Amino acid sequence: MIPYTAPIRDMQFVLKELGLLDQVMQLPGCEETTPDLVDAILEEAGKFASEQLAPLNRSGDLEGVSVENGVVRLPQGFSEAYKAFVDGGWNAVPFEAEHGGQELPWTLATAVSEMWQSSNMAWALCPLLTQGAVEALQAHGSDEQKALYLPKMVSGEWTGTMNLTEPQAGSDLSLVRTKAVRDGDRYRISGTKIFITFGEHDMTDNIVHLVLARLPDAPEGVRGISLFIVPKYLPKDDGTPGARNDLRCVSTEHKLGIMGSPTCVMSFGDNDGAIGFLVGEENRGLEYMFTMMNNARLAVGLQGLAIAERAYQQASAFAKDRKQGRAGDKKLAPIVDHADVRRMLMTMRSSVEAMRGLVLETMLTLDQQKRHPDDSWRKWAERRVGFLTPVIKGWFTDLGVELSSMGVQVHGGMGFIEETGAAQHLRDSRILPIYEGTNGIQAMDLVGRKVLRDEGKAAWEFIEELNVLITALNPIEGDDMARIRKRFALAVDAVEDATEWLLEIGPENPDAASGSAAYYLRAVGITAGGAIMARSARIAIEKLEADPNRPDAAFLKAKIATARFYADNILPQVSSLYRSMKHGWETLRDIPDDIL
Repeated sequence: MIPYTAPIRDMQFVLKELGLLDQVMQLPGCEETTPDLVDAILEEAGKFASEQLAPLNRSGDLEGVSVENGVVRLPQGFSEAYKAFVDGGWNAVPFEAEHGGQELPWTLATAVSEMWQSSNMAWALCPLLTQGAVEALQAHGSDEQKALYLPKMVSGEWTGTMNLTEPQAGSDLSLVRTKAVRDGDRYRISGTKIFITFGEHDMTDNIVHLVLARLPDAPEGVRGISLFIVPKYLPKDDGTPGARNDLRCVSTEHKLGIMGSPTCVMSFGDNDGAIGFLVGEENRGLEYMFTMMNNARLAVGLQGLAIAERAYQQASAFAKDRKQGRAGDKKLAPIVDHADVRRMLMTMRSSVEAMRGLVLETMLTLDQQKRHPDDSWRKWAERRVGFLTPVIKGWFTDLGVELSSMGVQVHGGMGFIEETGAAQHLRDSRILPIYEGTNGIQAMDLVGRKVLRDEGKAAWEFIEELNVLITALNPIEGDDMARIRKRFALAVDAVEDATEWLLEIGPENPDAASGSAAYYLRAVGITAGGAIMARSARIAIEKLEADPNRPDAAFLKAKIATARFYADNILPQVSSLYRSMKHGWETLRDIPDDIL
């Protein structure tokens, strides 16, 4: 497997040249997030990712996990890497100082997190879930719960999980059967949860499970679900782990990928019932859990970018080394010289750059939602993050699979051989469009909740900004910028037409809305990525015009070429997606179920 190198210069370009860091520093509490500090954090994170996490990626895949008397044993080196991660303060980067966090902006924390996910996604799933659990408790936990659990979870001394799914209840949480019975000021939890990532492991002294369960007198459906803290060990008065709770890992799943990450079947209450503590009010659990789920959906979208970056690095290095066939006057050329291989590599590279810019800009908006002093700005930011969350989760993770598969293709037959490492990226990527809400659910969320429910307010705000960008691109002269602007404008027109079509037909025709939702999500994603690429090209052109001989001239020229490739090869898909939206749903029910 090719070693991982953190793409720090590309991250710096997005944060600095695209102006994100300047906007971050204007937010209350972020004034000291200076360029020098950001550079130092990115450099240290890159070292940790490449030196400590990446070497465990392949060995963790080969070794996998094992269960001994209910205790999950992780691959060699995972626990040591986690201890170093905690000792380095990495888990605490974005969280509140009140609970021991560093309170750095999510924009920066996301860039750092990309490195963890690229270098070793199976390992990095543990802090990802803890991050979501911390967010949920910060938003909905009592003062006592925050004081007891958050300092240890923020530091990473304890980890967190999310327990939703049950054997009979996948994405439909109205079918949850796990029971919660009142027992004084606490509850007795009993039931089985499946697909629980890092539900059991040996890296920390305690695991804090957030569990959805139903009270005996609860209303039917999702309105009757409550949220509980169910720790592996019940904390003593001094906050240290005490008695073992009545919960256990029954088994771990045998999976396609992420072999080093334990996906557990958890049994609660085999004896007297696991002790649980209510979060917030009874019967509002799903509402609370969505805080964690929305955080996780952005984080999983980031995983799509991260695995695509890792697959691209693998494919690019292999293509430069592997010699096959003729190219030009070379009798035996590295395959990177072949046009079709370059097409695949440029597709991977341009898509990764578009995703990185979009997710970091969205996390800037999340920082504004949390910190901006103006209420109207915070409300706008909340709409924008809500609109883009399903796009980032859905489009990014679809691309994670597609680009990892393309990476295997670049390797040719060697990609199908496990020893090269390309296949692992593809296997690891395949879970991403499934967990934290399948991408079909993301598409329906985008269309149903984020477009139709508010009559397209968030969508129109976004489209209006894209149109402003088209105008801003106009003064730039030159063939590259003119082509990029033209392709981008056509994509924006198509998204605008698609939004109008959805608002017209969607309320009266559920099949049209749901059947075209995936196309709409992809169209929005591609176009949003196009905005990032167009801005990147404009900035690169301006800098080169000011100083053609600057030290980073080759880097900036590559930015222009990548943006031009994206405009010519990726953006034209948007118009076709709109055509598919208009008529693709019409035959969905033409074949009877028993034949289909």
